[in-house]
Amino acid sequence: MNTPAQIVTPFVDLLRRSGGPRDRQVLLGETVVVSEVKDGWSHIEADKDGYCGYVPSQSLGPVIPVTHWISAPSTHVYAKADLKSPDQAALSFGSLITVTSQTNGFAQTSMGYIPSPHLTPIGTHLNDPLEVAQLFMGTPYLWGGNTRFGIDCSGLVQAAYIACGRDCPGDSSQQMEAFGAGLLNDTTPQRNDLLFFKGHVAMVFDQDTLLHANAFHMAVSFEPLRSALERIESQGDGKVTRHVRPTSI
Repeated sequence: MNTPAQIVTPFVDLLRRSGGPRDRQVLLGETVVVSEVKDGWSHIEADKDGYCGYVPSQSLGPVIPVTHWISAPSTHVYAKADLKSPDQAALSFGSLITVTSQTNGFAQTSMGYIPSPHLTPIGTHLNDPLEVAQLFMGTPYLWGGNTRFGIDCSGLVQAAYIACGRDCPGDSSQQMEAFGAGLLNDTTPQRNDLLFFKGHVAMVFDQDTLLHANAFHMAVSFEPLRSALERIESQGDGKVTRHVRPTSI
Protein backbone atom coordinates (compact mmCIF):
# COMPACT_ATOMS: atom_id res chain seq x y z
CA MET A 1 0.00 0.00 0.00
CA ASN A 2 1.49 3.32 -1.10
CA THR A 3 -1.29 5.88 -1.31
CA PRO A 4 -0.70 9.62 -1.83
CA ALA A 5 -2.44 11.83 0.71
CA GLN A 6 -2.37 15.38 2.04
CA ILE A 7 -2.47 16.94 5.51
CA VAL A 8 -5.89 18.56 6.03
CA THR A 9 -5.44 19.91 9.57
CA PRO A 10 -3.41 23.05 10.44
CA PHE A 11 -0.57 20.74 11.49
CA VAL A 12 -0.16 17.30 13.03
CA ASP A 13 2.49 15.59 15.12
CA LEU A 14 4.48 12.90 13.32
CA LEU A 15 4.87 10.17 15.92
CA ARG A 16 7.53 7.51 16.31
CA ARG A 17 4.78 4.92 16.75
CA SER A 18 1.00 5.09 16.98
CA GLY A 19 0.24 7.04 20.13
CA GLY A 20 3.97 7.44 20.78
CA PRO A 21 6.32 10.42 21.13
CA ARG A 22 6.55 13.20 18.56
CA ASP A 23 9.55 13.22 16.22
CA ARG A 24 8.50 16.05 13.89
CA GLN A 25 5.38 17.80 12.57
CA VAL A 26 3.77 18.08 9.14
CA LEU A 27 1.77 21.12 8.05
CA LEU A 28 -1.48 21.77 6.25
CA GLY A 29 -1.25 21.00 2.54
CA GLU A 30 1.95 18.97 2.71
CA THR A 31 1.79 15.73 0.75
CA VAL A 32 2.70 12.31 2.10
CA VAL A 33 2.62 8.66 1.09
CA VAL A 34 0.56 6.33 3.28
CA SER A 35 2.00 2.84 3.65
CA GLU A 36 -0.29 1.44 6.36
CA VAL A 37 -3.61 2.23 8.04
CA LYS A 38 -4.59 0.52 11.27
CA ASP A 39 -6.83 1.38 14.24
CA GLY A 40 -7.20 5.01 13.23
CA TRP A 41 -3.48 5.59 12.61
CA SER A 42 -1.65 5.95 9.31
CA HIS A 43 2.04 5.34 8.75
CA ILE A 44 3.31 7.99 6.36
CA GLU A 45 6.41 9.25 4.62
CA ALA A 46 6.51 13.03 4.16
CA ASP A 47 7.32 14.09 0.60
CA LYS A 48 9.05 17.21 1.94
CA ASP A 49 11.95 15.41 3.58
CA GLY A 50 11.31 11.66 3.62
CA TYR A 51 10.54 11.66 7.35
CA CYS A 52 8.42 8.69 8.40
CA GLY A 53 6.05 8.19 11.28
CA TYR A 54 2.45 7.87 12.40
CA VAL A 55 -0.37 10.42 12.25
CA PRO A 56 -4.09 10.11 13.03
CA SER A 57 -5.81 8.97 9.84
CA GLN A 58 -8.39 11.75 10.22
CA SER A 59 -5.61 14.31 9.60
CA LEU A 60 -5.27 13.07 6.01
CA GLY A 61 -7.32 13.68 2.88
CA PRO A 62 -7.02 13.38 -0.90
CA VAL A 63 -4.33 15.36 -2.68
CA ILE A 64 -5.53 18.70 -4.04
CA PRO A 65 -3.05 20.92 -5.94
CA VAL A 66 -1.95 23.87 -3.81
CA THR A 67 -1.62 27.41 -5.15
CA HIS A 68 -0.11 29.47 -2.31
CA TRP A 69 1.87 29.17 0.91
CA ILE A 70 1.67 31.12 4.17
CA SER A 71 4.61 33.55 4.17
CA ALA A 72 3.57 35.51 7.27
CA PRO A 73 4.77 34.11 10.60
CA SER A 74 1.19 32.92 11.17
CA THR A 75 -2.30 33.81 10.06
CA HIS A 76 -5.98 33.27 10.85
CA VAL A 77 -8.67 31.67 8.76
CA TYR A 78 -11.87 33.72 8.95
CA ALA A 79 -15.47 32.69 8.43
CA LYS A 80 -15.99 35.53 5.94
CA ALA A 81 -13.90 37.96 3.92
CA ASP A 82 -14.12 40.31 6.87
CA LEU A 83 -11.51 40.81 9.58
CA LYS A 84 -14.30 41.14 12.17
CA SER A 85 -15.80 37.76 11.32
CA PRO A 86 -15.03 34.78 13.58
CA ASP A 87 -11.59 33.24 13.20
CA GLN A 88 -11.83 29.50 12.65
CA ALA A 89 -8.22 28.31 12.64
CA ALA A 90 -4.65 29.52 13.02
CA LEU A 91 -2.09 28.52 10.39
CA SER A 92 1.69 28.59 10.59
CA PHE A 93 4.30 29.93 8.23
CA GLY A 94 4.92 27.36 5.50
CA SER A 95 1.41 25.95 5.37
CA LEU A 96 0.22 25.15 1.84
CA ILE A 97 -3.10 26.51 0.63
CA THR A 98 -5.46 26.09 -2.32
CA VAL A 99 -7.01 29.45 -3.17
CA THR A 100 -10.25 29.35 -5.16
CA SER A 101 -10.91 33.09 -5.42
CA GLN A 102 -9.83 36.50 -4.11
CA THR A 103 -12.22 39.07 -2.67
CA ASN A 104 -11.95 42.17 -0.49
CA GLY A 105 -8.31 41.51 0.37
CA PHE A 106 -8.97 37.90 1.35
CA ALA A 107 -8.26 34.58 -0.34
CA GLN A 108 -11.08 32.04 -0.26
CA THR A 109 -10.14 28.46 0.62
CA SER A 110 -12.03 25.35 1.64
CA MET A 111 -11.30 26.24 5.28
CA GLY A 112 -12.44 29.85 5.05
CA TYR A 113 -10.87 33.20 4.21
CA ILE A 114 -7.20 34.10 4.66
CA PRO A 115 -5.76 37.64 4.40
CA SER A 116 -4.19 37.90 0.94
CA PRO A 117 -1.05 39.75 2.20
CA HIS A 118 -0.16 36.63 4.20
CA LEU A 119 0.06 34.46 1.07
CA THR A 120 2.74 33.93 -1.57
CA PRO A 121 2.19 31.97 -4.81
CA ILE A 122 3.69 28.49 -5.01
CA GLY A 123 7.04 28.68 -6.81
CA THR A 124 7.90 32.12 -5.42
CA HIS A 125 10.65 31.88 -2.82
CA LEU A 126 12.31 34.15 -0.30
CA ASN A 127 15.99 35.04 -0.58
CA ASP A 128 17.66 35.00 2.82
CA PRO A 129 17.31 32.09 5.27
CA LEU A 130 18.15 34.32 8.21
CA GLU A 131 15.40 36.78 7.34
CA VAL A 132 13.02 33.83 7.34
CA ALA A 133 14.34 32.57 10.67
CA GLN A 134 13.82 36.00 12.22
CA LEU A 135 10.09 35.66 11.50
CA PHE A 136 10.11 32.98 14.20
CA MET A 137 11.69 35.20 16.88
CA GLY A 138 10.11 34.46 20.25
CA THR A 139 8.47 31.24 19.05
CA PRO A 140 8.42 28.78 21.96
CA TYR A 141 10.94 25.97 21.79
CA LEU A 142 9.23 22.64 21.11
CA TRP A 143 11.11 19.39 20.61
CA GLY A 144 10.21 18.14 17.13
CA GLY A 145 8.23 21.30 16.38
CA ASN A 146 7.88 22.73 12.87
CA THR A 147 5.49 25.64 13.32
CA ARG A 148 5.29 29.25 14.48
CA PHE A 149 3.51 27.91 17.55
CA GLY A 150 6.47 25.74 18.57
CA ILE A 151 9.74 24.84 16.83
CA ASP A 152 13.12 23.28 17.50
CA CYS A 153 16.58 23.97 16.14
CA SER A 154 16.43 21.78 13.03
CA GLY A 155 12.80 22.73 12.38
CA LEU A 156 13.85 26.38 12.23
CA VAL A 157 16.66 25.67 9.77
CA GLN A 158 14.37 23.53 7.62
CA ALA A 159 11.65 26.19 7.49
CA ALA A 160 14.19 28.86 6.56
CA TYR A 161 15.81 26.94 3.72
CA ILE A 162 12.65 25.45 2.24
CA ALA A 163 11.15 28.96 2.09
CA CYS A 164 14.21 29.96 0.09
CA GLY A 165 13.69 27.14 -2.41
CA ARG A 166 16.23 24.69 -1.07
CA ASP A 167 15.55 21.12 0.01
CA CYS A 168 16.42 20.51 3.64
CA PRO A 169 16.15 17.42 5.86
CA GLY A 170 14.34 17.52 9.18
CA ASP A 171 17.07 16.48 11.65
CA SER A 172 20.27 18.36 12.48
CA SER A 173 22.40 15.25 11.86
CA GLN A 174 20.93 14.95 8.36
CA GLN A 175 21.30 18.68 7.75
CA MET A 176 24.98 18.52 8.68
CA GLU A 177 25.56 16.05 5.86
CA ALA A 178 23.20 17.70 3.37
CA PHE A 179 24.89 21.09 3.48
CA GLY A 180 28.32 19.85 2.48
CA ALA A 181 31.82 19.60 3.88
CA GLY A 182 32.74 21.51 6.98
CA LEU A 183 35.09 24.49 7.12
CA LEU A 184 38.32 24.66 9.06
CA ASN A 185 37.92 25.15 12.81
CA ASP A 186 39.51 28.60 12.72
CA THR A 187 37.27 29.92 9.91
CA THR A 188 35.58 33.16 10.96
CA PRO A 189 31.81 32.60 11.04
CA GLN A 190 29.77 34.73 8.67
CA ARG A 191 26.09 35.38 8.06
CA ASN A 192 24.06 32.28 7.15
CA ASP A 193 26.76 29.84 8.21
CA LEU A 194 25.48 26.84 10.17
CA LEU A 195 27.18 25.60 13.33
CA PHE A 196 26.47 22.03 14.35
CA PHE A 197 26.86 20.58 17.82
CA LYS A 198 25.91 17.23 19.32
CA GLY A 199 22.15 17.22 18.68
CA HIS A 200 21.91 20.93 17.86
CA VAL A 201 22.24 23.39 14.97
CA ALA A 202 22.47 27.19 15.08
CA MET A 203 22.43 29.84 12.35
CA VAL A 204 25.12 32.53 12.32
CA PHE A 205 23.53 36.00 12.23
CA ASP A 206 26.88 37.78 12.15
CA GLN A 207 30.38 36.88 13.32
CA ASP A 208 29.42 37.69 16.93
CA THR A 209 25.81 36.43 17.11
CA LEU A 210 23.81 33.22 16.72
CA LEU A 211 20.12 32.85 15.96
CA HIS A 212 18.66 29.52 17.01
CA ALA A 213 15.75 27.71 18.59
CA ASN A 214 17.19 26.56 21.87
CA ALA A 215 16.12 24.97 25.14
CA PHE A 216 18.22 27.40 27.21
CA HIS A 217 15.94 30.31 26.33
CA MET A 218 13.03 27.96 25.46
CA ALA A 219 12.49 30.10 22.37
CA VAL A 220 13.93 31.22 19.07
CA SER A 221 16.41 33.87 20.15
CA PHE A 222 19.63 35.70 19.44
CA GLU A 223 22.61 34.74 21.57
CA PRO A 224 26.18 36.10 21.63
CA LEU A 225 28.33 33.60 19.77
CA ARG A 226 31.16 33.34 22.27
CA SER A 227 28.93 32.90 25.32
CA ALA A 228 26.77 30.39 23.44
CA LEU A 229 29.81 28.27 22.58
CA GLU A 230 30.95 28.35 26.19
CA ARG A 231 27.48 27.56 27.52
CA ILE A 232 26.88 24.64 25.15
CA GLU A 233 30.26 23.10 25.97
CA SER A 234 29.85 23.59 29.72
CA GLN A 235 26.45 21.89 29.73
CA GLY A 236 28.05 18.77 28.27
CA ASP A 237 27.22 19.08 24.58
CA GLY A 238 30.79 19.72 23.49
CA LYS A 239 32.34 21.97 20.91
CA VAL A 240 31.20 22.68 17.35
CA THR A 241 31.26 19.41 15.41
CA ARG A 242 30.94 21.03 11.99
CA HIS A 243 30.94 24.57 10.63
CA VAL A 244 29.16 24.70 7.27
CA ARG A 245 28.76 27.52 4.75
CA PRO A 246 25.76 26.58 2.58
CA THR A 247 26.03 27.39 -1.10
CA SER A 248 23.43 27.88 -3.85
CA ILE A 249 20.94 29.55 -1.56
